[in-house]
Amino acid sequence: MSGPHHHGGGTVGGISVVICVYTEDRWEDILAAVASVRAQSLAALETLLVVDHNASLLDRLGKEYKETEGVRVLANAGPRGLSAGRNTGIAASGGEIIAFLDDDAVAERDWLRHFAEGYADPKVFAVGGRTMPIWESRRRPAWFPEEFDWVVGCTYKGLPEGRVRVRNVLGGNASFRRSAFEAAGGFATGIGRDGDRRPLGCEETELCIRLTRARPDAILLIDDRAVIHHRVPAARERFAYFRTRTYAEGLSKALVARSVGAEKGLESERRYATRVLPAGVGRGLRDALLARPGGAGRAGAIVAGVVTAAGGYVLGSVRARRAGASFSVAEIGAGTDADGEGRQP
Repeated sequence: MSGPHHHGGGTVGGISVVICVYTEDRWEDILAAVASVRAQSLAALETLLVVDHNASLLDRLGKEYKETEGVRVLANAGPRGLSAGRNTGIAASGGEIIAFLDDDAVAERDWLRHFAEGYADPKVFAVGGRTMPIWESRRRPAWFPEEFDWVVGCTYKGLPEGRVRVRNVLGGNASFRRSAFEAAGGFATGIGRDGDRRPLGCEETELCIRLTRARPDAILLIDDRAVIHHRVPAARERFAYFRTRTYAEGLSKALVARSVGAEKGLESERRYATRVLPAGVGRGLRDALLARPGGAGRAGAIVAGVVTAAGGYVLGSVRARRAGASFSVAEIGAGTDADGEGRQP
């Protein structure tokens, strides 16, 4: 446990880390994720493992960390899925800052320290970091373009470098002030990922846009020194997954655009589609002409990714118009955790 942390004249309260878990298949990954939090140069106030409707995993983790100070295991108190799990963790946490780490990732030693530094400015409401892929095959597939590393939950080519303002942070490596959730509510359920089903996303994009509408003065940052390393299983190194994930992103973006308006919902995507991706295609074709491996494949994958994402967006837009934006925003219980107990001051 740790008290307030002082950074550059500002004081940051304790940081709670929330790790959402759902399957025993990732047992070793979960243990590694928790160990990386416990090894931080700036100690976390607590680590919350939120188990998504899996009784045996809940029981096993409860036994594993029964004697471990600062690690709490709790059940997702909402509907199945990542968003409700995060909301459960937020409601149960005691920190002024809540950080999120994927269950198949490990954080570098100064991860939380770099997050904390960002909050020295009281206008900063969110700080995200850089997520690096760990390919199961030990090397990036030659055809896989860096511009599409978001497909495997990682930082992609085209994001600005350093510590910079952004429209939204990326959910697997991010932190928020508690007051962000008090101002805007929690993560929306009905947009994001549900276990291994269709890999939808964008719930953090929608939350960040909602936050800046509720608090127009809010600053959101990415600090690329706050690094985590994210495992990419072999199944996600294949083109079939790439195509499925880009299509699902289009579906999710349509829901977000329906909710917050296309201008804000697609603001960052326009720059990405008009500048970053054409440059990537150009590099791929140049590499192909120079007989470098994977050049034509990367160029082709970028084009295929754009086409499938656009297809998902069109279909998602039609569905959203017919049925409305089918997701809901949870209010985060002020001062009450998932077990109905009071939150730590």
